[in-house]
Amino acid sequence: MDVRLKNHLDYFIHDNTAAVGLSPEMLAVAREAFGAGDFNLLAEIYSAQLADLRHPDRSLCLLKADALSRAGRIAEALDSYCTAANLDRLRPNELGSLVDCIAHTLRVKECLKECTDSNGLSEDEHSLDLFSCRLCKCLLIEPTTLECGHTFCKPCIEDDGIKECEFCRYKLNKTNGELKPIGFKVNVVLSGLLGKWFCVESEARRCWLEGDRMRNEQGFINALEKYNNALEKAPYMCGLLARRAELHMEMNNFRQAVQDGDAVCRLMPLSPKAHYAKALALNKAGYNEEALQEYFYCLALKPDWTSVKLETQKMLSEMFSTFKTDGLPTSSLRPHQTGPASHLKPASLLLDSLRSTPRRWSQTPTGCRDSLSDTGAETKSSCEDSKALASVLAALPLPPGLKRKFSDEPQGSAPPNKLPRKVLCSDESSSSQMPAARCSERREVPPQVLDSADLECSVCIRLFYEPVTTPCGHTFCMKCLERCLDHNPNCPLCKENITEYLTTRGYHKTLLMEEVLQLYLSEELAERSKVHQEEMAALSNLAQEVPIFVCTMAFPTIPCPLQVFEPCYRLMVRRSMETGTKQFGMCIADDIKGFADYGCMLEVKDVKFQPDGRSVVDTVGVSRFRVLSHGHRDGYNTAKIEHLEDQKVDGEELAELQKLHDCVYEQASTWFTSLKDNMKNQIVSHFGQLPEKDPDIQGSASGPAWCWWLLAVLPLEKRAQLSILAMTTLRERLSTTRRVLSLVTRKHPPLRRPSSAAAASSSL
Repeated sequence: MDVRLKNHLDYFIHDNTAAVGLSPEMLAVAREAFGAGDFNLLAEIYSAQLADLRHPDRSLCLLKADALSRAGRIAEALDSYCTAANLDRLRPNELGSLVDCIAHTLRVKECLKECTDSNGLSEDEHSLDLFSCRLCKCLLIEPTTLECGHTFCKPCIEDDGIKECEFCRYKLNKTNGELKPIGFKVNVVLSGLLGKWFCVESEARRCWLEGDRMRNEQGFINALEKYNNALEKAPYMCGLLARRAELHMEMNNFRQAVQDGDAVCRLMPLSPKAHYAKALALNKAGYNEEALQEYFYCLALKPDWTSVKLETQKMLSEMFSTFKTDGLPTSSLRPHQTGPASHLKPASLLLDSLRSTPRRWSQTPTGCRDSLSDTGAETKSSCEDSKALASVLAALPLPPGLKRKFSDEPQGSAPPNKLPRKVLCSDESSSSQMPAARCSERREVPPQVLDSADLECSVCIRLFYEPVTTPCGHTFCMKCLERCLDHNPNCPLCKENITEYLTTRGYHKTLLMEEVLQLYLSEELAERSKVHQEEMAALSNLAQEVPIFVCTMAFPTIPCPLQVFEPCYRLMVRRSMETGTKQFGMCIADDIKGFADYGCMLEVKDVKFQPDGRSVVDTVGVSRFRVLSHGHRDGYNTAKIEHLEDQKVDGEELAELQKLHDCVYEQASTWFTSLKDNMKNQIVSHFGQLPEKDPDIQGSASGPAWCWWLLAVLPLEKRAQLSILAMTTLRERLSTTRRVLSLVTRKHPPLRRPSSAAAASSSL
């Protein structure tokens, strides 16, 4: 069964055990009507069932009222609700459909749907700009950039209720408001920019923040003074007006609280939070009629606001209870009476009671202005509460045939206690609403205060490119910070240890900073980007210059794992990954030239970063090269190179080469097989099994892979290996290998551990 239908029928199933004469067949039809959404039919079914009863049944009255509410027949629904209330007090959870329908009616009647943003954004979200905190919806104060790159007010993210980033859902690990394991401080650059660009508002926000701290310490008078100072500087700050209204309520200054709530609604008439602030103030002041209407506006603007809906249902429940105890006529509320007039009479009584009640307020309740003291009116007369429900319902459409009159208002005026449509939809605004324009405007940086020097990296002294912010609050170009951390795990500016930040590799761009650069310094950023791209293009041109890792021997097709910890090689490996080449040269050291004249190009397969900044790089040999000239860049060696290829032969020379190839392969296989198991296992774990013979011995520019495998595992000195690596004829390389194998086999020396290329590290 549909959950809604089950809940709908629960009234009858649980509360109607004493009723007689009910038709199970009709109830089955009712279930079908509910499932089909035919609430008019559903209401008629319940009316028929009630007509057959000797006495009104409360559960069926509620079912009928629920159906009528869902059908939009509010005035008729009130008959049934009043009848049910006369039998027993209405519970808040029994008024959900009525609240939903009233809120929907207001939404349609006041054109709220057309006035809201096409993307479904409320006025709160629509008024946000680049410099607004997405948590408090105000100008960023003490801007703090998280590891994910998003920026919020520091007091906002220290709130224990905030568990994740509002944008990317990055989880915040906090202890007593402090982010763990990394505590983030105020972003120095952004804080300075906001203070310079929005001086007055920033000062107001600081006063606001100080007031919040004083308020938390129960220093209400001092907090109020700070709030007042802030509003003198920036009277259009809606959030602060709402905050001051809350403070006034805590201090029992209800008149001031209502005035602040009213001011918030004038500034942001389409903001649910604004109406909520006003509703709270009115409720505390004892003006339940106006508070209820503001709650309805909240739900009209934000239908899924569950907590407000529950509060509205509670207030309606209390008003129905007051209506019953105040002794309005109930003889006419009998649901078994027939005829349109009898069904409309309770609603008529409620609405007719409004005729003698002048409109009590336009923006701020008249009674509140005239008679409400600072301590507030604790109670209202039961007569006033009886009229409250009628006043709210007066804004709703009536069924055909029932005409509403307002004898004490000029014809054509707005219904009582109802915001004029022009407040919500019209482009016109009264003088009292002028600040709203400022409230909804997006902040713009004055051109005269824009200075690219404010957005320069302190390391490269150039405009920020891919800015990142450290936990200590300092901002650098991403590449600049990485290079600095290659040498030292401390912030380049304040020298604070940021080892934990280095461990997480949290180099996420500061998105707000990047957006500011794109929006206000687009030309300078384009030039900076062009320079960066030119640098990357030069680094990726391996035909022009190749980075050289000076460490050990490497061979084509053979794995060469590296443990990198020297700063210059961290930079070199990182650049090879960033440029997309994923290649660099490997050479052994040379006492005179710095590195040997021959080497092997390595291709990076994987990089694993260690917590201390070191990295384990999995590489494999690709091709051989000869060094044409030696160079240097940013601390590591470079070279112009010439790639080496084996000279090819054909005819009889190829046949003889094939025979030599097969002979040496068999000799190598025999030698490897004769090794002790522990030695073979050690070789296999580092280099794998002896490769199979290649079907085409000249198919690769470097020759058969098994030759290089054998050269890597044979017990040869590096200089001997280097001389074989430099050979460009397969015949010469095979002949040399055969002589080495013969020597090793004849002498049977104990085989030493595999070549150091297996576990090479940058230990120079």
